[in-house]
Amino acid sequence: MTRNFHRGRRLRRTSAMRDLVTETRLSARQLVAPLFVCEGQGIRDPIPSMPGQARLSPDVAAVEAAALAAVGIRAVLLFGVPSRKNPQGSGAWDPEGPVPQAVRLIKASAPEMSVWADVCLCEYTDHGHCGVLHEGDVDNDATLPLLAQAALTYARAGADVIAPSDMMDGRVAEIRAALNGAGFADRAIVSYAVKYASAFYGPFREAAGSMPQLGDRRGYQMDPPNVREALREALADVDEGADMVMVKPGLPYLDVIRAVREAVNVPVVAYQVSGEFAMMHAAAERGWLDLERAMVETVVALRRAGAGIVITYFAKPLAVVLSREASS
Repeated sequence: MTRNFHRGRRLRRTSAMRDLVTETRLSARQLVAPLFVCEGQGIRDPIPSMPGQARLSPDVAAVEAAALAAVGIRAVLLFGVPSRKNPQGSGAWDPEGPVPQAVRLIKASAPEMSVWADVCLCEYTDHGHCGVLHEGDVDNDATLPLLAQAALTYARAGADVIAPSDMMDGRVAEIRAALNGAGFADRAIVSYAVKYASAFYGPFREAAGSMPQLGDRRGYQMDPPNVREALREALADVDEGADMVMVKPGLPYLDVIRAVREAVNVPVVAYQVSGEFAMMHAAAERGWLDLERAMVETVVALRRAGAGIVITYFAKPLAVVLSREASS
């Protein structure tokens, strides 16, 4: 007599069957590739803690953007790595800085690419904080017009999306007003609405040269135990005019991604950050995991949690894997 119980393995038996019933799908069009842009020409400076990643001069960033477009990636996120810094971070709004130069060149080399420009002062200040300092503390309100000035510089260069990552209160409203007032009402804002004070940013800070020279960022980035606060931040940024909201980091905050997805009616972005990327590479180098499988599985997890878009340093190799699987 055959027992009548659930046989879930029937739908897992073959690759074709598994493909038919897949609930969460990945596409290169859901990925955003971060690029570090430095000054100069012909530069590709490898980042030791982030295998396969490099600081790129604007001309090389344009070549890389075209290569990303060729494998199906439709968006890049640019971070500036200037050679000169000062207390105000004025390089952030220099129209001839590395990011505006890269925006213009990418738009010429890959016209269909959606170019996102990160807006923050930390890469440009000599103290490494995301805003200007007053008596040793970050001055939130004095920082807002500087962020708006940087956003306008990137919009004028041709950036499609402005991505404020500084975590200053009120910066979305300030940037939205500045963009609208200057004739850039069509430019989207993706807010780093939920950015935690995380241990997983180390490799990025090495790459961008943005380590704080005094104190830390816990006074303005979010405290890791808090999720209700994340919802307040996301909803506030949507109310101020954000077109998309981001949760950063990704894997340690899958529950937060899900909660934000259920709370807002705009697209949710997850950022698989440098520490997540680096630790998987380190484990793979020791033979402790299969890097390709881990790459796919972790980005699937971010999508399954509720992220419609994923920013990841794995974007290019992941797009290659997805293309290979689609053609097999």
